Amino acid sequence: MSLKTPQVFNRSDRFVEGWYWAIEASELPAGTVKPLRLMGRELVVFRTASGRAVAMDAYCPHMGAHLAEGRVDGEGLRCFFHDWKFDADGQCVHVPCLDRAPKTEARTWPTAEKYGLVWVWTGDTPKCPVPFVPDYGEEEVDSLLAGTFVKNCHPGVMMINAIDEHHFNSVHDLPVELHMQSKKLNENVMTFSNTTKLPESNPILRNLGKLYAGPLTYSMCYWFGSTGTVTVGPDLLHFHIMFTLRMLDGGRAEGRTVLITKKRTGVAGKALSKGALMLSKVVGDYFAKGDTQVFKTIKFDFKTPTKADHAIVDFIKHVEEQGIVRYGTWDPAGVEGQVSLEVHA
Repeated sequence: MSLKTPQVFNRSDRFVEGWYWAIEASELPAGTVKPLRLMGRELVVFRTASGRAVAMDAYCPHMGAHLAEGRVDGEGLRCFFHDWKFDADGQCVHVPCLDRAPKTEARTWPTAEKYGLVWVWTGDTPKCPVPFVPDYGEEEVDSLLAGTFVKNCHPGVMMINAIDEHHFNSVHDLPVELHMQSKKLNENVMTFSNTTKLPESNPILRNLGKLYAGPLTYSMCYWFGSTGTVTVGPDLLHFHIMFTLRMLDGGRAEGRTVLITKKRTGVAGKALSKGALMLSKVVGDYFAKGDTQVFKTIKFDFKTPTKADHAIVDFIKHVEEQGIVRYGTWDPAGVEGQVSLEVHA
């Protein structure tokens, strides 16, 4: 079987248009401006006096000075070189040596803040909200940033690892065969949920199975092929871990781990939320540790999909159907042909 060249999956020159994490919100207090290279594009991010986070192209449209060398002025940003001021929408609103500012602008990009991160939409208009856990939707949650990591592989390769059914047995010694059923929620979001139960042949697993009304809870929700939320745990208390990735030059992956739980009130509720977040970190660390070496050395080449790879095939096809932009320019990328993936029994 031969596979046609993918439009975006495992390519270093393209990615899916969507929300990508930019910087920790705490690193951007009011009046601060910082340089940022995101998905190959040079930006500045700054926070206005009123607290609005803004992402703007890095170079001044006057002479190309880097705007990170400038300063925040109220609700706008002034260029260091000639003191031109751009408002939070990128419009030039003041030039000291002119009575009227010229009609020019520095391009801005949509931003949002959630989970202690500033997110940037890599297109004109967001098509959906910042990624969230299906259990909670867009409601307010408690969250904790758990760490940053860089892997020597493409973000998409890391994403498919979480739905690679067979590796849970070969790498993690999971005592149950998982079967991930896929469901497309919209153009940008797809879920994968386990449909198998804990085996009853083992007394310990049989007792653990009583904590689940149905199958063993293990599900993934993917956004833009680059952010995934995993849900595990008994029916009484689910644990949620978000892995949100962005591509670096050369196709490597840089990611943040976000622990998420239901927002609870009161002393007992807050204690429960804190405990849930800590346990989520333990679960996440366990699974991440087993795959670390693979991501240092893998040269991904998906030549022979098998029956156990059906979820991976579904994921790749879903990614290929989304809006694709070019790394660095963020311009729409043309279609070169459809991807053909066949599963071997």
